[in-house]
Amino acid sequence: MYKYSDIWQVAYPILISLVMQTLINVTDTAYMGRVGEIELGATALVSVYYLTIYMAVFGFSVGAQILIGRRNGEGNYKKIAEIVIQGCIFLMCIAVALILLSMWLSPRLLASIVSSSRIYDACIDYLDWRIWGLLFSAVNVMCRAFFVGITRTQVLVWNSIILTLANVVLNYIFVFGAFGAPAMGISGAAIGSVLAEALAMLHFVVYAWRKVDLSRYGFASKITFSPHIIKGILDLSVWTMIQNFLTHAVWFVFFLAIEHLGEEQLAITNIVRSGSSLIFMPIIAFASTAATLVSNAMGASRMNDVTLILKRTVNMGYAVIVPMAILIAFMPQTFMRIFTDNEVLLSGSVASVYVMLGFNFVAIPACILFHAVSGTGNTRFALGIEIVATIFYAAAIYIIIFYLRADVAVCWSVEYIYWAIILICAILFFKKGEWRRSKV
Repeated sequence: MYKYSDIWQVAYPILISLVMQTLINVTDTAYMGRVGEIELGATALVSVYYLTIYMAVFGFSVGAQILIGRRNGEGNYKKIAEIVIQGCIFLMCIAVALILLSMWLSPRLLASIVSSSRIYDACIDYLDWRIWGLLFSAVNVMCRAFFVGITRTQVLVWNSIILTLANVVLNYIFVFGAFGAPAMGISGAAIGSVLAEALAMLHFVVYAWRKVDLSRYGFASKITFSPHIIKGILDLSVWTMIQNFLTHAVWFVFFLAIEHLGEEQLAITNIVRSGSSLIFMPIIAFASTAATLVSNAMGASRMNDVTLILKRTVNMGYAVIVPMAILIAFMPQTFMRIFTDNEVLLSGSVASVYVMLGFNFVAIPACILFHAVSGTGNTRFALGIEIVATIFYAAAIYIIIFYLRADVAVCWSVEYIYWAIILICAILFFKKGEWRRSKV
């Protein structure tokens, strides 16, 4: 039986790691907010565009994490190494393919959908460098899947501290030109982030080599390329890959729609998005914890623990988020000043901040239950939920932003629709009960 303390022991390292990783985007936004409005708006658009591509890599690791958690729960530890190594090989191939595809397709695609030529130029300057981070992300996400899957999440804290500090320092050097480096603006932000990811990868590898009993998990055995293992991971992951792609693709559409309202509106949206990401990280941390604990519980044939895991994880999510939201609600401009010192953008962001704070109360149970659906191994059903929610979300974007051309604060209300659909579908899934028979 998982107690609150057990859930917290898994969740807090994930939470800290996610907060630290989010600080990469926050750092980019904070620096770009002091470079210029165009760069600030472009960072919002192109960072979500990059995340959409990155999700093909990350989505695969989610499926691998589910399998690792299940094997760990079964006590079948020797099978874990082949999942990790085959996953790394496959993702490195995918990363190379995505880099080449982006180099050819991204300039053509962005030129056709971004209305401002200045924002387009800044987007390309960023993406030309940022896309190379996929090579390091391929290894990082599999390392993260390994450590989360075996519930040894403390390493994520130190890895994220290294990642964040490196990103802050390297971004400062290359954005503003310090210690003899040229001032590269938005391109410098991309270079700093890529180099920070490389350092994070090095830390994961060195830590695993020196601190983990690798033979326990089968790493001492001879492992060769095994397509059937990759197929097994893909049977779970392909749905998660598509699901994560859809999530961020429609998120990109949201920012693209805002860009058509104007450069200032896009800059405001980027500020609010950065604030939202800091609040949303605890939700993602508890959601990832729920998925891992559900997978481990089912691997140990403890199906009756699942409902209690979900209830307690949701309760802990509210316990963390509610105080944060109240604090920000009392001083929204002070909070947003982290990202820019432009008074026009600060005053224009206040209404959007309040709308943003509200939808997180729906997102807490929705996100946790949604990730738990994948944790049961029913990744195809999770994709179905995502498709339904995306259809409603896209329709809301069209009506509110493109058709009504509403104020930017009203535009943020589309998030309520998305998370409400996710929550309803996830509740129905667990009420039905067929997830108990899932085998992976």
